[in-house]
Amino acid sequence: MTAVRSAPALGVAAGYAADAAFGDPRRGHPVAGFGRAAGALERRLWRDHRAVGAAFTALCVGTVAAGAIAAERAVRGPSGGGSSVRSPGLASAGRMLLAGAATWTVLGGASLVREARTIGGSLHAGDLPAARARLPYLCGRDPRGLTEQQIARAVVESVAENTADAVVNALVWGALAGTPGLLAFRAVNTLDAMVGHRSPRYLRFGWASARLDDVAGWPGARLTALLTVAAAGPGRRAETWRVWRRDASAHPSPNAGQAEAAFAGALGVRLGGTLAYGTRTEHRPVLAAECRPVAVGDIERACVLSRRVGLLAVGAAVAAVLLRERLGGRGRERR
Repeated sequence: MTAVRSAPALGVAAGYAADAAFGDPRRGHPVAGFGRAAGALERRLWRDHRAVGAAFTALCVGTVAAGAIAAERAVRGPSGGGSSVRSPGLASAGRMLLAGAATWTVLGGASLVREARTIGGSLHAGDLPAARARLPYLCGRDPRGLTEQQIARAVVESVAENTADAVVNALVWGALAGTPGLLAFRAVNTLDAMVGHRSPRYLRFGWASARLDDVAGWPGARLTALLTVAAAGPGRRAETWRVWRRDASAHPSPNAGQAEAAFAGALGVRLGGTLAYGTRTEHRPVLAAECRPVAVGDIERACVLSRRVGLLAVGAAVAAVLLRERLGGRGRERR
């Protein structure tokens, strides 16, 4: 029984290791498949109305969550432990494989670091056009006319924000709600990227996706900041805490500012300021204004920090899953 209860925790750890070692699959990624299906549904359902957008969001996320719940029940067996039809060993293996596959599917830490390092390599080589061409793979900013320093800042800010979204938040929801939590969070986050931005087409239709992503991202964003304080090292922890607590709330996003402010403090660099998204320009508050501007070498430092935060996050997630399974097992035994 202990092996059955520890199987999801082992799966989460294995999924994190698979992402770190292999990154996202080049072809046939389930998240990309979900995006295509959601895009096809959006083209059929789109109306310039919040209620229609909310129905679209509920249908997409609900379908993913329901499928994940059915998969969990299938590998658990009819009694929750696989006693009469499936041996405990097979149930344990099934739960571990399911948790591992789901974790690998939703995490994007390795791809995040790979893209950041690719851009950093172009900047180190003095190839500014190549860095500009690659930047849209990492974030939605308009790279035309960006200087070397502005691209480096965009990369560091994207590494910080996506460490929360692509790593920590997914692990948080996996720890809280198992495979359904993992996959539902990735569905919510994907929908926000697709329809959650403030364009004329999606201002009302994408409202529900954007607000749901804000809610779902709340716990992981703050945990990311706390883990960044821990990962900053003894010489930077107090400063990281100070910058995070002072500047995070100034960011227009309720969640992105948490990770970005903490990364700014940990790296000792200045983030924020004027950003261009196509035809739209944003003037954001400066984070860690007393620090120096971002340099190209800070991209690698941000990647290393992201990896440290991810390791701390998976450790916390595995501990939380073990605790959840233990408490759930006691509840079943009482019944």
